[in-house]
Amino acid sequence: MGSRTVALLLLLLLLLIHLQLWSGHGSIGEVAQMRAQLSAQQAANAKARLANEHLEAEVQDLKQGLDIVEEKARSELGMVKPGEVYVEVLRGSPAKP
Repeated sequence: MGSRTVALLLLLLLLLIHLQLWSGHGSIGEVAQMRAQLSAQQAANAKARLANEHLEAEVQDLKQGLDIVEEKARSELGMVKPGEVYVEVLRGSPAKP
């Protein structure tokens, strides 16, 4: 084999390696896209983990006492205790007479 044949073979091999690097499976673009997807998924997981922790704390409160039940009944259902008067304060521009 001549030196030109070896050089041509090595050049062809280099071209194939570059082709794989830029456009094949596991290419630079594909890796960058997967990293972006991983980052987005990690952010979504962190948000879900926080929501789960909040719900777990709420479940523990419900198991331990009735204070949270009373608070939820007041805030979400508008319930009041016997003898109490419900007053709602609306903020905004005053009505014109």
